[in-house]
Amino acid sequence: MKRRHLIIITGIIIAALVTAFAFIRPQSKKKTESQLLHLNDTLSNALSEIPELEGMDKKIRKFMTKWHIKGASLAIMRNDSLLYAKGYGWADEEKGREMEPGHILRMASVSKLLTTAGIMVLQDRDSLSIKDTVFGPGGILDDPFFNELVKCDKNYRKITVEHLLRHQAGFRRDPLFSSVDVKNQLGLDHAPTKEDHFGLVLSRKLRWVPGTSQKYSNFSYLLLSEIIERVSGMPYEEFMKQEVMEPAGCFDMHIGGSYYADRRENEVRYYTHEGDGKYIEEYTGSGRMVERCYGGTNLPLLSGAGAWCASPAEIARFVASIDGRPEVKDIISEKSFLQMVEYFDKETFSLGWNDTTPARGWSRTGTLAGTSALVKYFPDGECWIMITNTSTYRGPRFPKYTDALFRECRSLYSDKLPRRNLFE
Repeated sequence: MKRRHLIIITGIIIAALVTAFAFIRPQSKKKTESQLLHLNDTLSNALSEIPELEGMDKKIRKFMTKWHIKGASLAIMRNDSLLYAKGYGWADEEKGREMEPGHILRMASVSKLLTTAGIMVLQDRDSLSIKDTVFGPGGILDDPFFNELVKCDKNYRKITVEHLLRHQAGFRRDPLFSSVDVKNQLGLDHAPTKEDHFGLVLSRKLRWVPGTSQKYSNFSYLLLSEIIERVSGMPYEEFMKQEVMEPAGCFDMHIGGSYYADRRENEVRYYTHEGDGKYIEEYTGSGRMVERCYGGTNLPLLSGAGAWCASPAEIARFVASIDGRPEVKDIISEKSFLQMVEYFDKETFSLGWNDTTPARGWSRTGTLAGTSALVKYFPDGECWIMITNTSTYRGPRFPKYTDALFRECRSLYSDKLPRRNLFE
């Protein structure tokens, strides 16, 4: 009897141990996104309620009133430390949600800075070079689809990745914001796809020999997004999140949607000023009139040209990972960093950045229906980033007014910014 009891007890103990160990699993070295603490979750306006900066807050609110801006978000970084992050006005006025620094906003063409970093990551892995040709024999997009399109002009074979990055390829059209026109021109019975846009643009002769002139081109960055997919073997957004954003410490950046119903939980509502042409035909060509910021553009189609959403604080974190400073480890090599910020002359676009004039610092602008963004990295290592959820009648010229606001606030309040690092 005693032996029987001993066997039973032993069995119970073994079963308990097996059960216990079943729940003890080796931890993956790489945490999932859900396990990681997002920077946006750690920030609040309360952290940047600083009495010495009340005057700066007043200037920003006055600026917003002047330009009829519903909401804005500001992040200030110095030497790769986040000093200040604050929201102003409304994230969603209709729902009574005030802007907080953890809200994400469409960053428009600031997306081009991210896409360029993606190209540089691939270059650092020897998967491509910015000197590589794009079309024709030996080109990155050497396949029957693209070869058939570009056979109209032998100069297509001269286009390099760098020409796309610097807006020097020579395309005649930039139709990403003209989906209805594309649909009508091609006689489509559906909203134009990425392939439709490729077909419309690449079947026409170039305006100039690649590299001999430049004109700002969103279409070039759509092609760069395609190149990232082709070289990496991954969907563009997946590659960017996994291989670029997450290594930079950014876990709340996403490709945005075209409609209000598509927004993320912590994404703002967008507003269009009457002077900006508030209503437009829906991009699908349905004939329905929609608010320009909700249905006027096929936002996901913009991809690496202008579709990303993020908070200014996370953009600051991203910039810290590509700026060549030692405080935060860069995700790109020194060679790639130097290529991105190399300055030639005022007639030549920098890689990803709009401008990298040494005396003025680096700048990256972005404008889209419902938003305006400016990233300004000053020569002294201070970086100011502001995104609004309202577009103005000034359109792509509006960031210059934001730049003036930055300079005024810096002159008065830079020395009053707290010495801390909200990244930590």
